[in-house]
Amino acid sequence: MRKTHFRVTGERIVTRESGFNASWQRHLACYSLTAPFLGPDLVLDVGCGTGHARSTLAPRRSLGVDVDHLSLQEQDRETVRADMRRLPFRDRSFGSVMCIHAIEHVPDPERVITETARVLQPDSVAVFVTPNRLTFGKPDEIIDPYHFLEFDAEELGKLCRPFFDSVELSGVFGSPRYMEFFAAERRQLNTLLNADPLKLRRLVPRRMKQVLYDTLLSQARKAKSSPASDFRIDDFELRDEGLEEALDVAAVCRLGS
Repeated sequence: MRKTHFRVTGERIVTRESGFNASWQRHLACYSLTAPFLGPDLVLDVGCGTGHARSTLAPRRSLGVDVDHLSLQEQDRETVRADMRRLPFRDRSFGSVMCIHAIEHVPDPERVITETARVLQPDSVAVFVTPNRLTFGKPDEIIDPYHFLEFDAEELGKLCRPFFDSVELSGVFGSPRYMEFFAAERRQLNTLLNADPLKLRRLVPRRMKQVLYDTLLSQARKAKSSPASDFRIDDFELRDEGLEEALDVAAVCRLGS
């Protein structure tokens, strides 16, 4: 089988090499920590990217959906290329739905929630995980040019509650050694942003921001020897208190009968 080579960007996680391992393990942990909430039936993995976390859903069968066909090519499971705001499935088709680090990538995430609720069977669960707006970049500014909207726990709950019978909120937290790495990256980000006190970056076209972001990200994480290469999935845990300090916020959403 031909191996697909992905370009490293800030949009999708495509490698665990060197400094990129931190994001890889954090994303994997978001799946692993929330998978126990799912039922045993077929799982729809919405915005699945390259599907590197699909093994955490086993022994359940899962179907991956992503808008990027290259991300789906090498996955050893059934996949469908589609916009997550227009899922090409019948009503009540799936026993569970996962949507990890995806709703922030569209300008109208309520459409994703609507579609998720539509394809979910009664008495089933949907899980949404997204970076915490309060800790990811700047609380009052979206720094990642691939994100349209970002959420804190309260905002994620408000987004989901109109479509589900119950919504339980929790957060993904890092180990002390991960948080040291995270704090160092935040200091680098603040240094970069302080060089633009007038916030002229807001005038730069989105596509140009993405190119610059990808370049800076690759430079910052390309070192062959990086503390990030030692992180593992057990550097993260799920808690339901202190959510304003969480790395990621999670909503476990249940439909009634």
